Amino acid sequence: MSSWRDERRVDRREERAEQRRDEEHRAKLARDERRMDREEQREIAAQKRRDRAQRRAARVARREKALTPGNVYRKGTLGLVTLSALASLPAQIIHFVSIYWMLFPIGPAVEGAAWVMAAGVAYADERKLPVWVRWLLRILSLAAAGFAANINYQYGLSLIEHGISEASAHVAGLGLAAVTLGGPLFFEVRQWVLTLSAAVTDPKKRAEEKARAKHEKERRRTFKAVADRQKQLLLAAPFGTLKPEDAWARAWWDIEGAPLGMTASLIADRLDAEADVSAVLVRAEQSPERIAVELLLADLFGPNGGDGGGSGTAIGRPGDGPRGGTPKTRTALGGKGKGPVSSTADTEPPKPLAEADLEAVRKLAAALGGTDRLSARNVRETVGCRNDYAIRLRDAVRAETKD
Repeated sequence: MSSWRDERRVDRREERAEQRRDEEHRAKLARDERRMDREEQREIAAQKRRDRAQRRAARVARREKALTPGNVYRKGTLGLVTLSALASLPAQIIHFVSIYWMLFPIGPAVEGAAWVMAAGVAYADERKLPVWVRWLLRILSLAAAGFAANINYQYGLSLIEHGISEASAHVAGLGLAAVTLGGPLFFEVRQWVLTLSAAVTDPKKRAEEKARAKHEKERRRTFKAVADRQKQLLLAAPFGTLKPEDAWARAWWDIEGAPLGMTASLIADRLDAEADVSAVLVRAEQSPERIAVELLLADLFGPNGGDGGGSGTAIGRPGDGPRGGTPKTRTALGGKGKGPVSSTADTEPPKPLAEADLEAVRKLAAALGGTDRLSARNVRETVGCRNDYAIRLRDAVRAETKD
């Protein structure tokens, strides 16, 4: 009996302990749920605050964007134009209706013509139409606006019949005429400002386009024959298959017979300049000082350059060749292991210098202002001879001046 009671007490203790654990667990769940609810509510409130801040920032951004000078000017001009139309249109309607009721459409038609032509100017600017189209539309718009302004002015003066003083009627007429003309005028000024601002938006691109157009104009004016040939090539080829620059290069070759930028005269001038430089270098190599050094080396190391073999040739004495000091054959610094620096001189005697040619070169030097301005090119062009003969003529005249 006692054992049963003990077991019963133990069972009741375990039940109470289990109930306490269940209650603690439910209390913990309730606390966790309340905490989660509070956190969720805080998150919802924070999200609402963030949303309000974003909406406020968006409103500020829209307000700032809407209140920029450009938007204020564009929208303000449109508002002013609308008020001008509303102010001028009733007077025109009343004027024509007072004449005859079926003339009612004339007033809106005249006013609308001014606005439609003004809108046509904006459309022409957008489509980059020719300038004469824009000015024609401007003239038509101003003509319609001027006609409507005259009608409104006359209507304003007619208000005297309704008991208005003459001064007030005159002011009313001027005001109606001003708003009638001012609406299309303000719209035109707005279009000018928008067009100029769009052009200034990218000044580098506009400057590049202007420079490219100027370059194309100058190129076609300077090389008219090449430009005509380029046009022929572009027209002969299927549309879009030949690029303009490729056509220009081909046209240049067809006209000038040379690569782009080169002409026959330029090639001749370059060859003449190279010949002049070559002649100067040859005379520098055959200077008396150079020949004296080579003779000294020949005396010191022998006729074969002191290399113990037959690699060199004999050194000529001064006076053996033309010009009184040019060796016929020589080796330059043979003892130093150098190779020949000049070839065998021409064996044919040079052509004697004609006195008439010398006189022509003397006159050329006098015209140029001195013999130092003589060159093989201008001597050759004056006398009409080969380059080597021109060089000899130039040197002879210079030698006369030094003597």
